[in-house]
Amino acid sequence: MVSRSKLDDAALAEALRALPHWTLDAERPALRRRFDFADFSAAWGFMTRLALLAERIDHHPEWFNVYGRVEIVLTTHDVGGISALDVTFARAADAFAAASPKAHAQ
Repeated sequence: MVSRSKLDDAALAEALRALPHWTLDAERPALRRRFDFADFSAAWGFMTRLALLAERIDHHPEWFNVYGRVEIVLTTHDVGGISALDVTFARAADAFAAASPKAHAQ
């Protein structure tokens, strides 16, 4: 099981180096990224794959979808910050998007 412990500053900096498309949310301790897909079906398929992962690891994103755009915010509410669960989810999102033939580079 992936740790729900809040990452310290050094661990967070290391995680961000490995997640170059993700940024820190300006208003709270969270990771944020926008994904763009060719159409709604591709975006929905991406979200479906992530929803299955979220259930499996019991960690659920905040997300917003309009047509081919999916915006994801990750934070671990019960620790008040970013945990290894958020990093795991971000890596999976990156991998799922990279595997999608309809994802657009940002």
